[in-house]
Amino acid sequence: MDRERIKSLHSGYNPQAEADRYAASLSLNERTRFFILIEPGLGYMIAPLKKRAPSAKIIALHAGERSGPELPETRAGSPDAEWYPGTGVSVQDFLESEIPDSEAAEIQILEWRPALAVFGKAYLTLVEEAVSFIKRSDANARTTKAFAPRWIRNFLENLEIISEVLCPRPLPLPIVITGAGPGLESSFSLIRDELRKGELFILAASSSVMALETANIIPDLVITTDGGNWAKLHLYECYRGRTADKGAFPRPIAASLIGALPSQSGTGPILPISDGSFWQTLVLKELNIPFIALPQRGTVSASAMDLAFALTTGSVFIAGMDLENKDIRSHSRPYSLDRLMEEKAQRLNPFYSQVFSRSSMVKAGGSYSIYASWFEKQLAAFPKRLHTLGKNNSVFGSLKPRPPKTTQNNTSFSAPCFETLTLPSRANTAQKAVKVLSDALNGSAHSAMLREELSSLLFADKPDVSQKELIDTIHSLSGTAGN
Repeated sequence: MDRERIKSLHSGYNPQAEADRYAASLSLNERTRFFILIEPGLGYMIAPLKKRAPSAKIIALHAGERSGPELPETRAGSPDAEWYPGTGVSVQDFLESEIPDSEAAEIQILEWRPALAVFGKAYLTLVEEAVSFIKRSDANARTTKAFAPRWIRNFLENLEIISEVLCPRPLPLPIVITGAGPGLESSFSLIRDELRKGELFILAASSSVMALETANIIPDLVITTDGGNWAKLHLYECYRGRTADKGAFPRPIAASLIGALPSQSGTGPILPISDGSFWQTLVLKELNIPFIALPQRGTVSASAMDLAFALTTGSVFIAGMDLENKDIRSHSRPYSLDRLMEEKAQRLNPFYSQVFSRSSMVKAGGSYSIYASWFEKQLAAFPKRLHTLGKNNSVFGSLKPRPPKTTQNNTSFSAPCFETLTLPSRANTAQKAVKVLSDALNGSAHSAMLREELSSLLFADKPDVSQKELIDTIHSLSGTAGN
């Protein structure tokens, strides 16, 4: 940052007094755990801010690039973490790594307004990025608060289901991720044409499987992350009529271990997904269950993108991720959950009216716009790797033909892409997992960290949860008696 810009950012007479007055004038939320500072310059406001909120983490986003250790004698304060343009990490990824899922009330944006005149659009972009992150983090935090007990119960139940684990190897193939948005239908012909040319890896959100298979497109891997029981309805399509005695094996799935899985999932290979939390990592490592760690995103489509980036360094295409309604339709057809509404349809509550109501609720919820913004930023951040499918997608149409698969992907998963590991006997796996957590809470070196994490999950609104209460709650979720 050059000297002329520094002069414009701070008082030339007494910059520290200027920053002290500003910090004293701020209205701070007592719940704030994280401050995001937008271009704080040389950080004169950091010391008075730490004085007012000593336990909060201060994170700085700079609009100007770091140009080395210039002017170190004038640097007034350092934040706990800071981001500069050109670091190779996007603002969203940086904030995600520094701020765990938190409610909006726990994060506060503070602007050093003189920087607006100096940096203009770059400054305003940082404000937009910070606001977008807070909205997404808040949505994830609210979901966690509502679903945490169910997630832990799902996790323990799913450990009993898994018998065969997928171990992926780097894919030499382009990947197409399919979501269940209404735009998926317009991509069917593109995908089929590319499959006829050669090999293509299709990673399908579970909600899109029914529409894909109706269009005679067979996914290579299905991903599911939803913790609600309705998620099982999508997965039933992966197992319907597919039994080994008929020569048709169940679809391999990548499954969040806190998601809802039907019992049929144990008949096929699973790629376990952990959200990277300490409690999940501890259990999976103690039980020797291989897994891949992906951050919680709040939507399976975003998790599918993370998984695709982990599986390949090549091109990734997305289809059916409209994140908006098309007329009153919010999903591609056919759609698994439509069967529920069809069964409930009657003269005074016809199917059309139910679809209209669901579409209205989706619009009112606002989650589509939050995740649409995230996808737009991802597309901008990876212009050479990430592409949307469209009628005239030149990148997709120019992919080089590849040799066809040696195995029929409508009867088994593609052997060159995965290896499988059969786990030892899974008897009483849930009880073993509970014992791992109980033992760790009772005296391991990481008991404090584990207690804090589980308390925030299970007792978000209740401070000072006792160790016994935590252990008893985990036992109750597993269906076993507490010690």
